[in-house]
Amino acid sequence: MAKQLIGTVSSAKGDKTIVVTVQTRKTHPLYRKQYTVSKKFMAHDEKNEAVAGDKVAIAETRPLSARKRHVLSRIIEKPALRADSLEATKADEPDRQASKSKADKADKAEAKEAAS
Repeated sequence: MAKQLIGTVSSAKGDKTIVVTVQTRKTHPLYRKQYTVSKKFMAHDEKNEAVAGDKVAIAETRPLSARKRHVLSRIIEKPALRADSLEATKADEPDRQASKSKADKADKAEAKEAAS
């Protein structure tokens, strides 16, 4: 049975390739202090369905390329907020502010007309 690893997708820029960061906790042999070690694995993503930030499971497989030795098993969890969705909302904000300022100007003009 192939070894399964669970990690977070740190890059999905390659075609059918993702980079998964797997974090493990180790204990120092002398000081007994726990610390986190992270390692990156390249994995094959046939359908290009994983994006950066997803929590995924990868499994060992035969060598697929010089550095690819894993394949995407499943996507465990997608983040609630993604970088691309945040960029989309930031792009909409100037339009909202522009329409808000137009509405404010219209209200002021109506108030002036009512006062005169």
